[in-house]
Amino acid sequence: MQRKQFTQLLNDILKPDSIADFCPNGLQVEGSSVVKKIVTGVTASQALIDAAIAENADTILVHHGYFWKGESQPITGMKKRRIAALLNNDINLYGYHLPLDIHPDIGNNAQLAKLLDIEFTGGLESGPNSVPVKGRLKTPLTGEEFADKITQVLNRAPLTSLVREEKIDTIAWCTGGGQGYIDLAASQDIDAYLTGEASEQTIHSSREQGIDFFAAGHHATERYGIKALGELLAEQHGFDVTFINIDNPV
Repeated sequence: MQRKQFTQLLNDILKPDSIADFCPNGLQVEGSSVVKKIVTGVTASQALIDAAIAENADTILVHHGYFWKGESQPITGMKKRRIAALLNNDINLYGYHLPLDIHPDIGNNAQLAKLLDIEFTGGLESGPNSVPVKGRLKTPLTGEEFADKITQVLNRAPLTSLVREEKIDTIAWCTGGGQGYIDLAASQDIDAYLTGEASEQTIHSSREQGIDFFAAGHHATERYGIKALGELLAEQHGFDVTFINIDNPV
């Protein structure tokens, strides 16, 4: 497929214009004019780029790309080496951040809910594109039981703050670095909040507002949206797609 058509296909699927973001969504570094072999991954690290080169990929598709608001603009050091590797090997880099988080089927939040048997009921914020969402456990669990389930499903033991004796029924979640939404979840009398990361103040919010908290890893909670997007491109559009997991303990 021609790169221009491929870009339009991704934009039709993910609708990046529907939500304001902290980075450009879509084509970030231009490479091959034809897209045939795609590598997907969470972050456009040097390790993922090197793996894509080894796979003879012409396109890399990630959740965490480049050119974030507030980052240093000069293309030097690590940034220079990454971009040089892409350009020297004629590889396209596509990044989709919040549009991939919120997609109702292949998004990070939706995919994590499927894995953990959570029924979606709506957005935690008002409006059509809430980044944090809420729902119910299909089978209510104690905090310890839900932590065990996260460990088994994600192969990563979560950091927890378990402050309730009752089983968890209602839950809010946001993959990645969404710990700041715990206060919004608590204000809506939700039993538990699940995200990727924790800050020092997060634990105090959990304890003082009586809401169970789970931080299951930024990378671990966001592996599944980009993988699902690649599978959709392979199954519905015939692309050769390989998901490469560059593990990250955070």
